Amino acid sequence: MRAPPRARAPHAITSALIGFGLALAPACAPKKPTKAPAGEAKAAAEASAAKKGDDAESPAKSPRRVLLLRGARVMTAAGAIHERADLLIEGEKIAAIGPDLAAPAGAEVIDVAGKTITPGIIDTHSHMGVYPAPGLSAHADGNEAVAPNTAYARAADGYWPQDPQLERARAGGVTTAQILPGSANLFGGRTFTIRLIPDARSAEDARFPGAPEGLKIACGENPKRVYGQKAGPQTRMGNVHGHRDAFQKAVEYRRSWQKYEKGKAAAAKAKKLGVTAKDDKDKAEEPDPPARDFALETLVKVMDGEILVHNHCYRADEMSIMLELAESYGFKIRSFHHAVEAYKIADRLAAAGTAASVWADWWGFKAEAYDGVRENAAMLSAAGAKPIIHSDSAIGIQRLNQEAAKAMYSGRRAGIEIADDEALKWITLYPAWALGIDARTGSLEVGKLADVVVWSGSPWSVYTHAERVYIDGALVYERGAQEPRTDFEIGLRAGDIADGAGEVRP
Repeated sequence: MRAPPRARAPHAITSALIGFGLALAPACAPKKPTKAPAGEAKAAAEASAAKKGDDAESPAKSPRRVLLLRGARVMTAAGAIHERADLLIEGEKIAAIGPDLAAPAGAEVIDVAGKTITPGIIDTHSHMGVYPAPGLSAHADGNEAVAPNTAYARAADGYWPQDPQLERARAGGVTTAQILPGSANLFGGRTFTIRLIPDARSAEDARFPGAPEGLKIACGENPKRVYGQKAGPQTRMGNVHGHRDAFQKAVEYRRSWQKYEKGKAAAAKAKKLGVTAKDDKDKAEEPDPPARDFALETLVKVMDGEILVHNHCYRADEMSIMLELAESYGFKIRSFHHAVEAYKIADRLAAAGTAASVWADWWGFKAEAYDGVRENAAMLSAAGAKPIIHSDSAIGIQRLNQEAAKAMYSGRRAGIEIADDEALKWITLYPAWALGIDARTGSLEVGKLADVVVWSGSPWSVYTHAERVYIDGALVYERGAQEPRTDFEIGLRAGDIADGAGEVRP
C-alpha cells in the first residue's frame, strides 16, 4: 500500500528501529520479443540457470542433515491435519510425514510433543528492505514517484538486506515474502520474492531461486492524489487511461521487436543463400534493432506471462475494470492487494482465477477503505476464490498467524464454515500460489522444501509463539537461543555480561 508519507494510514506506519547510537523501538519459457545486448543477455541467462531448480544452491543451505521432529500436531495446508505425527527432513526437503516414523541412522531427533508444526508463513505484500528501519527519509526507497509509469523500476535494486525488520518477521514464523514497490504510481515497478535467510548480503542472496518476478500496479486514490496537482492522472478515469495506454504502447513495442526479428531471420536466410545487399538490399541487410525500453519490456513480459501482476486495488468496481482490462490485453491479474471490497465480487475473482490479498480487519482509514468487512476472507473462501492474509506492515508481519485466526473466527461467527486447514492456506499455500512457487513450498508435502515452523501451541492462539523456524531444512530461528540481534539494536540483554569477568560477550 506504500505511497509517499502523507498517504500512509496511521496503522501502516512502520515503527522505526532507531540505530546508529540512538534509542531502539523494536518492531519487529514464453516467447521473448525483446533481447538484451549479447553480453548482458548471456550473463543474465547464466545467472538464471544457476538459480533455477530445487537443487540450486541456497544461502540457507548447510551440509546435508537428517532431522526428525517427533510427536507434534502437524497441520499440512494440503488437506490433512495429523493430531500426532512426525516430520522427517532430509537435506532441504520433506522426506516423510506420519505417526511413529523410524529415525534414519544418524538423524537428529527432536521431541516436539504438545507443539504444532505448520508450513512457513508467506507474505505476499511487504516493503521490508525498501522501507527499512530505522524509518528515516534516507531509507525510503520504495516509491520512485517521478512519473505515473515507472514499470522500469525494480524493488530488488532498492532492497537493503540488513533491515532489522527481517529478523523480527522470521521470529514470527515468516519464511518467504514478496517485496514490492509502493503504490504512488500506476505502475510502481517489478517485485521480487525473498527467502528470509540470515546473513544475506544482497538482494540476489535473498531472492527465492527461480521465483517469477511480479509487477506492482495501483488503482484508486494514491496515484491520483500523488499526480493530481502535477500532470495527472487526477481522476479514476485518468488512472484507467494510464493503464490502458501503457499496455497499448507495449503491444506496439512488442510488434516492433517481432518485425525486427523477422527481418533479422530473413537476412540470415538470404546470407545463407548467398544473396547480397547489392542483389536485394531489403532481404540481405539486417535491420537495426528498436531502442530498448525497460518499462515497456516489463509490460510485454506481463502480457507474455513471464511477470505476474499484483494490483493494489480497494473497490469492487475498480477490480472489475482491471479484470476487464487485463482480459483485453491477454494477461491475468495474479492477486489484488488490500481488496477490502473483494467480497462483493468473490464470484468474479473465483472465475478469473485471481487471488485477493486482504487484511483481517483493517478498514476506514481512507474513503476507498470504508466498506470493509471482517468476513472478507471467509466469504472469498466460500465462493471458491483464493483469499490471502497479507501484512503491508513490518509490525503485522510478525503475527500473521493471529491475523488469519481473526479472519477465520469472524467467518465462523457469521455462519461460514472455515476449516483450520483452509485458514492455514490463507498464509501458506495460497500466497505461495500467488507468487508462483506453490510447487515447491507453501504446504507440508513429501518432496517440497522444508520450510517449517514449530509453534508452542495452536497457531490461532495469541499466547502461541514460534519456537523453531526452518528454511530449506536449516534452522534459522530458535526462541531463546537463536533470536534476532542486529547492529541496530543497542543495550545489553541477560547473559551479555560474562559472570564475574566484566567482559561483554560478542
